[in-house]
Amino acid sequence: MKSGFKKIVISAPTGVGKSLVGATVSNYFDSSFTVTASKNLQDQYIKDIPFLKPVKGKQNFPCLKLMAAEKVENDRRAMRWGLTCDKGQCQERVNRNGKEVVKVCDFKPTIKQIEDNTQDSVSCHYYLQKYDALVSKHSLWNYHAFFTIMKFNKKLFEDYLDRKVTVFDEAHKIEDQIIQFVGFDIFAGQVDECNLNTEKYNFTDLDSMIQLTDDIAFSYAKKIKDIKESPVFQNNPDFELITGLERRYDRAAQAKIDIIADKDNFIVNDPVKDINGNFRTISVKPIDVSKFAHEFFDTEYQIFMSATIDHSSFCENMGLEKDDVAFVDTPKSPFPIEHRKIDLMNIRRLSYGSTEEDELEVIKTIDRILDEHSDERGLILTSSIPRCQKIIRYLSPKNTKRIRLCHSKNKDDKTQDEVISEHSLDPTGVLLSSSLWEGVDLKDDLSRFQIIAKVPYPNYTEKRTKAKMNKFPLWYTSQTLTKLLQGFGRSIRSDKDWAKTYVLDTAVNNVFFKAQQMIPKAYHDVLGMDEP
Repeated sequence: MKSGFKKIVISAPTGVGKSLVGATVSNYFDSSFTVTASKNLQDQYIKDIPFLKPVKGKQNFPCLKLMAAEKVENDRRAMRWGLTCDKGQCQERVNRNGKEVVKVCDFKPTIKQIEDNTQDSVSCHYYLQKYDALVSKHSLWNYHAFFTIMKFNKKLFEDYLDRKVTVFDEAHKIEDQIIQFVGFDIFAGQVDECNLNTEKYNFTDLDSMIQLTDDIAFSYAKKIKDIKESPVFQNNPDFELITGLERRYDRAAQAKIDIIADKDNFIVNDPVKDINGNFRTISVKPIDVSKFAHEFFDTEYQIFMSATIDHSSFCENMGLEKDDVAFVDTPKSPFPIEHRKIDLMNIRRLSYGSTEEDELEVIKTIDRILDEHSDERGLILTSSIPRCQKIIRYLSPKNTKRIRLCHSKNKDDKTQDEVISEHSLDPTGVLLSSSLWEGVDLKDDLSRFQIIAKVPYPNYTEKRTKAKMNKFPLWYTSQTLTKLLQGFGRSIRSDKDWAKTYVLDTAVNNVFFKAQQMIPKAYHDVLGMDEP
């Protein structure tokens, strides 16, 4: 920073102390935002760095309005019953003296009240913590909440957004977060609600999707007008219904504006259909997010931190001039090499062209490794849910009994945390997943071995992936490498922790060859890249 850089990328593995680096920079400037990827990471920050004021989502707080309506006095009971702020109405339309007015929830304080400490003794817990973070010098956000303010509420909170530095943790996730704010999805429910016939539209054509979006917006606008003019509404107005329709209208209208402004940058993915071939959903996504990134990087200084980040690819994707961005690549991991060994077994190459024999040979190897670790917990990572199911189908019965499938959505509606909690009680349990490549800490005895069954290439059948790959050749390799290296770190979380990693897919050699310049220095020793 003293040599003039205002944007810095830090590549540093688990255990180096990235959060403390970020806290030191925040303290130096005396005003900051810190942004991270998950509630678990927020909790870790709060524990280590108490001067950061956290902002968590509405689902983490009981709604005082719903509690009053249900006559529930205990916060814990309200949470258990699902009476959370995301289900309450912060504002609603009411009829007052024959006029339609917006009424704000009685429990919601204003940010000025929080700043002056004049709020009511009983105020909404969600807004208390959110406004407290905004008026404090240092605050801690998840990506979605932070980007929502920077994209939609900048004018509303402009007096509270003048910070010197933003620290972006898990910065390799930024592109996926930005896409949520500029891409959009059309669902079958919307099309049905608007009485539109899907056969009228070409789901491979962007102009047709613009027309569909326009028709959806027009339909919602007409519904709103018809309902408001109806005698039923005038006698007994349902403002909640109107608010919902207006929100859906706004999204459709904004989506049309976004695409028309830059049609060449949007791609229509193939529609998702149900088992009967009926339309379920379609997504339209931007290929290049660099044109939108500047909206979210608004402070004078920015620090981007990750265990797996490539300088060139990151700058290209975020629309940053590489020469303007300093790069700090931590030279080595603080964890002993013997605690994080990686065995590249080169069993078979798994791809769309793999034979049944290739697949079965990999599963046989998984079986042998499970036998070798018969009295330990472990993790198996692969690329898709169908591959998970195939592994279960062909494993030996004794090892099948050890397996727990763990995805973002699971059987019996169990959460990922609930499945991992069950796993912790099973002394020989093995988690099998296509989604646990990052964001989960299987420390100590929760996992003493991990098997990478297949290299996690981005889905090449998705049109956006193809288009992005053609426009940014570095991107596809960088995405694969990032996910792979994130997977390597799931089971080794401290310098005392240890686990062995087995990689079965021979395609890993191709990834490492293409990504030689991208592999962070901290992985060179364990991958044998330090050898002469």
